[in-house]
Amino acid sequence: MKFAAAISELEKYWFPHTPDSALVRVINLLESGSPLLIHRAFERCAPMGCLATQIAWHHPRSREIGEAGIYWLSRIVGLNPGTSEVIRAWDDHGMGNWTLRMELLEAFRNEQKRRQQETTPSLNRPVNSPPPTEPIITSLA
Repeated sequence: MKFAAAISELEKYWFPHTPDSALVRVINLLESGSPLLIHRAFERCAPMGCLATQIAWHHPRSREIGEAGIYWLSRIVGLNPGTSEVIRAWDDHGMGNWTLRMELLEAFRNEQKRRQQETTPSLNRPVNSPPPTEPIITSLA
């Protein structure tokens, strides 16, 4: 795997903070080669954003914040955007690098599949958090 360091960072640090809806969004953008998924900038004008920004726009703590991708990556994920392996690989190569695009797409699809196979629905909880201990009440009757 040519981009092993970036994929490892994605799986270890990004995915635990990536909402299910963001997985779907990024998968769709990567599959279609969408011009809305940009590189060499976090965002231009909505809805154009990099990988981190596209995810951040789906996260409850960063969706309404300017520079959402930077905020999400630094404050929620806990990584320095300037040294992130994912950001560096994406900025250096972008959508036009077929190998990077396919490795990222495979990682996002694998994460989506893993979540779908969980016995407890994620409800957008972080992946590594324990399942809820309290039963979920579905009706008041």
